[in-house]
Amino acid sequence: MRNRWLAPAGLAAAALVVAACGSSSSSGGSGGSASSPSAAPATSSAAATAAGTTLESKKAGSAVLLTNAKGFTVYWFALDTSTQSKCNGSCATYWPPVPGPATAMAGVNGKIGVITRSNGAKQATFDGHPLYTYVSDTAPGMAKGNGLNVSGGVWHDIVLSGSAAPAPKKSKSSSGGGGYGY
Repeated sequence: MRNRWLAPAGLAAAALVVAACGSSSSSGGSGGSASSPSAAPATSSAAATAAGTTLESKKAGSAVLLTNAKGFTVYWFALDTSTQSKCNGSCATYWPPVPGPATAMAGVNGKIGVITRSNGAKQATFDGHPLYTYVSDTAPGMAKGNGLNVSGGVWHDIVLSGSAAPAPKKSKSSSGGGGYGY
């Protein structure tokens, strides 16, 4: 009799874990819920990933930038190729990939595509660049990741029109410790 109760209890526990994991999809890839680079990356459920992402254009200063539907700036990484993301592991913790496929709204003129990441997840691309958000952008319209040289390369926001804010200048006191620079 004892084994008969364990199986249903185990199934119920597994269902709760799956339900809890699936409920975190509302912040998937937005970068909007993390308050510091040490925060864990946002994850998305299979349903959210299958639905993809909406890309929009939003005014930020004197530029119009590519953003996700929540208004968070979208970035591309200099080391990526048109078919492969070079941002994996801890890099993707700070630069969550934008789930693909993507849909472009009015004002977004460019080629939208999708690649398959090394972990099998789909990632949206724009004009051949895999797309990411940045965990330190904690509100719509922020572009704290623009011009950062971390994870082995430079990160760029995507300017659809106008002129972007200049990239932050490096401090002369920066250390060459070989860390990620976050």
